[in-house]
Amino acid sequence: MTTIFSGVPPIRFEGPDSDNPLAYRYYDADRIVAGRPMKDHMRWAVCFWHSFCFTGMDPFGWATLPRPWMAGPVDLAAATERLDAAFDFFSRLGAPYFTFHDHDVAPHAMTLRELIDGMARLEPLMAERMRKTGVGLLWGTANLTAHPRYAAGAATNPDPEVFACAAAQVHACLETTHRLGGENYVLWGGREGYDTLLNTDMRRELDQYGRFLAMIVEHKHRIGFKGAILVEPKPHEPAKHMYDRDAATCAAFLRRYGLEGEVELNIEANHATLAGNSFEHEVATAIAHGVFGSIDLNRGDPHNGWDTDQFAMDVGELTLVWRRILKAGGLRTGGFNFDAKIRRQSVSVDDLFHGHIGSVDALARGLLAAADLEADGKLDTFVSQRYAGWEGSEGKAILAGQVSLADVAKAALNRNIEPQPVSGRQEFLENYVSRFV
Repeated sequence: MTTIFSGVPPIRFEGPDSDNPLAYRYYDADRIVAGRPMKDHMRWAVCFWHSFCFTGMDPFGWATLPRPWMAGPVDLAAATERLDAAFDFFSRLGAPYFTFHDHDVAPHAMTLRELIDGMARLEPLMAERMRKTGVGLLWGTANLTAHPRYAAGAATNPDPEVFACAAAQVHACLETTHRLGGENYVLWGGREGYDTLLNTDMRRELDQYGRFLAMIVEHKHRIGFKGAILVEPKPHEPAKHMYDRDAATCAAFLRRYGLEGEVELNIEANHATLAGNSFEHEVATAIAHGVFGSIDLNRGDPHNGWDTDQFAMDVGELTLVWRRILKAGGLRTGGFNFDAKIRRQSVSVDDLFHGHIGSVDALARGLLAAADLEADGKLDTFVSQRYAGWEGSEGKAILAGQVSLADVAKAALNRNIEPQPVSGRQEFLENYVSRFV
């Protein structure tokens, strides 16, 4: 099989001293880190849409990236060529997983029937290439935002017929994901929100969204899909306000509609910063609420106020995220999906490799640093000592509900309590962490 990537050799691990830009310097798939091979910790995936559907077009300019399958209408032949190029890329990169939207892989379709029929024709081709390459499916998802019918949302649309179209897309895509052995299914943010409250019944739309997710969970169990159902928090863009704006909002939503234990979160780094939070904060919040599932790995540009989806390269940030994940027991069905795209000026064929190689290596470096940080243990010791008072009999009685507000107030007055401030030692801790990065 000849594709546009045929001139690029397979990407290998060559170690930190290598000056080969088409080699991994830190990602050694079989290296044991914290008791597991690095590849099992990372479970990383290439996303189909940014890598094989993005043309370089932006709101102000035309396509810039040479993609032969995008030269004309994406018919079955072009969709097959795109699929071949994608799996050739996955194989040369050594990617263990990929991810897709239904519209990514299917031939161009404007009607619901055309899309579902197109997916049905591409599914066996995907299955065949997965068998040949050994590349697995981390997750699938339906694009419920691009089509004009979803201008006012999908599940939250005021028209129940639009809701029905969204249900049909998810039904077909979830079953395809199941048949392909996908390990998760994602509900991507789409347009589940509002542009103005003047025409919005928020309670009604939230109820619709809750029922939509419940129907998906019901169908998951009906067909025996063992993967996780994931919701991806996103604060805004394309809607002014999204109902799934951040991890804490989503956790509250899932509890409100009885979906805890059934639906988890796919945290995206760029969405975290758009919500005014750090990437680590969103992961830590999802873990604290028991809804952490998977990661979309990318970054934004602090000088741009939108979703730039650049490849993640900040090893310090990734170290802190990794520390949270390792302490939570690691990823289960989730992984790190490189939901990132090359810049529209990056027109060389190998630029797509450079973007992934650099970010895979940054992720690996973060894992190594976090494992060393955890093995050292001083940070955990400091945090445990900071909260040690709550391990005493009084602290335990308060949390167990064995004393009332009046009881605690009386005890404080009787003992004439005047606690003295204790240093949080933030500067010391930041210096300590930086030694491992």
